[in-house]
Amino acid sequence: MMNRRSILLSGAALAAPALLTACAEAPAVVSSAPPPPATQAPGFYRYKVGSLNVTTVNDGFASFPLNGFVVNKPLAEVQAVLRANFEPEDRLRVPFNVTFVETRRGLVAFDAGNGALAPTDTRGRMIANMAAAGIDPTKVVAVVISHFHGDHISGLTTAEGLRAFPNAEVVVPQTEWRFWNDAGNESRSPERQRSSFANTARRFQVYDGRIRIIRDNAEVMPGIRAVAAHGHTPGHTAYHIADGDAQLMYVADTTNRPVPMALNPGWHAVVDFDAAMAEATRRRMYDRLSADRVAMTGYHFPFPAYGHLTREGDGYRFRLADWQSTV
Repeated sequence: MMNRRSILLSGAALAAPALLTACAEAPAVVSSAPPPPATQAPGFYRYKVGSLNVTTVNDGFASFPLNGFVVNKPLAEVQAVLRANFEPEDRLRVPFNVTFVETRRGLVAFDAGNGALAPTDTRGRMIANMAAAGIDPTKVVAVVISHFHGDHISGLTTAEGLRAFPNAEVVVPQTEWRFWNDAGNESRSPERQRSSFANTARRFQVYDGRIRIIRDNAEVMPGIRAVAAHGHTPGHTAYHIADGDAQLMYVADTTNRPVPMALNPGWHAVVDFDAAMAEATRRRMYDRLSADRVAMTGYHFPFPAYGHLTREGDGYRFRLADWQSTV
């Protein structure tokens, strides 16, 4: 005699083949959801220097042929260092990072990025990433410039030639200002540097009356001091930011990408105006930063470009700071 349990089990057994057949014949369900976008999340990162809020905003990247980038070493030697550090061996991928600091006098930007470029360009992402970070260009009270290469000053203006930071003063190093505003220097400059003369005039003219020229090692405002770092350009300048005992050095282009250049401070980059002076500058500055354990950020360092330098042999290795979910 079959009880209720037996009847249910036998019914399930009879139904199973039919269910399997139906499942096999049923068409596959195709998701109508769009594929995930090919872009990353917005590129910004926040951290503190003492009580000051700092935001790194990524401005994209560029990729340069490796051959010829280091002018005083054979390509094979450069490739060997890149290979050992899991970097591409044919091209150098160079990021761009703009640093914003909320000071007691208002929001300060260090350099201005590449500016408005074609949507297909990998550069020129600063304004979009500023918006994602909640940074309003009209709230920037000062744009502090390290040097006048195009990837640092072209973002001073919009695609229409207007001020990208309409309420800001622009702070510039005196040595840099004098050099690039003297037309007589153009013919005496390396060929690849000459376009910076016209670009300098174009980008700064809309800030006429809003430009403040500072001497080497001058105080920009309380807590921010210029640090002469000549060589990459004639007046290239780094900036020391401090709040109490907390310190941050914005090294700008004292070194291009840290691998391979900071690891090998004696290697000379084609983008340096005076390579010997640039080498002396970075050795002096990086000795100080590593010995005193001062935090640093660099314009061409891997995003978010915030960490420390440690001595490694004759060079310096960049140690990226741990990512923090809160500021």
